[in-house]
Amino acid sequence: MTTDTPARLLTLLSLLQTPREWPGGELADRLGVSRRTVRRDIDRLRELGYPVQATMGADGGYRLVAGKAMPPLVLDDEEAVAIAVGLRAGAGHAVAGLDEASVRALAKLEQVLPSRLRHRVATLQSATTPLTSGDGPSIAPETLTVMASTVAGHERLRFAYRAADGTGTRRVTEPYRLVSTGRRWYLVAYDLDRDDWRTFRVDRVSEPFATGARFAPRELPTGDAAEYLRRSMQRRNDSYEIAVVFHAPAEAVAPVLPHWMGTPEPVDGSASCVVRATVSGSVDWIAARLATTGLEFRVREPAELVECVRELGARLGRAAEAE
Repeated sequence: MTTDTPARLLTLLSLLQTPREWPGGELADRLGVSRRTVRRDIDRLRELGYPVQATMGADGGYRLVAGKAMPPLVLDDEEAVAIAVGLRAGAGHAVAGLDEASVRALAKLEQVLPSRLRHRVATLQSATTPLTSGDGPSIAPETLTVMASTVAGHERLRFAYRAADGTGTRRVTEPYRLVSTGRRWYLVAYDLDRDDWRTFRVDRVSEPFATGARFAPRELPTGDAAEYLRRSMQRRNDSYEIAVVFHAPAEAVAPVLPHWMGTPEPVDGSASCVVRATVSGSVDWIAARLATTGLEFRVREPAELVECVRELGARLGRAAEAE
């Protein structure tokens, strides 16, 4: 019999978070208590904000349903390891859809994992190789979790940084946000030594260290980290106004198109859509990324991209010719 009420409540909560209905008698047997005690424990969970639904009758029971707020989850060892491994595998690349919130979740989970589970996560991670990865370079998940923790906690971050020309520097920053472009992770932060805002490619960061020194967040000039990064990239690189017509509906194009290329807009009276966006980087890369969507498309502008797509198509055609 479980006499420790907090421990019993956690066990009950863990059972209820399994997506099924639990008869009161089965819960009582699992917990080693009476049905009356189960009913009292259910009431305690409801007072704590867990939406437990009860059904009456001989086959009635209890189940946890969706509520207005997200209550804390209770995970067993296997579930915690599975989630940590999955998040770490995705966090290593700037995969579209895996944004800063996902990295923050990984940071919170790894912070409370017991050492035995940390070892299991590390072992599984080192023993597996993903078949596919993001378009950008891989990043150690530990780097992202340290950064995410300092962003969330308003804590100064120190790290070594390697510039594009190979020059190495040490930086002390007030981290603001992590931003994923679909190819890479970037950190938007206030650089204390340079007394100005900066963006840093996370794959060029090493030895990230949370200093423990707190700071009051400054106001970002653009008010939005993604917009600040976009403007910063445009200042550093050539930018292009692209217009691409896809011969497919917008709902089919959106899932395979990186968000930095814009949002597909339906073309009236047809099953096509058009993508218009300001993008930075080489036209070779943009052309190759369009080709990887696997959809029929036609580039309207700019002329540089039209020519690059034409050359790419011809090169691929020659590669497929029989000798």
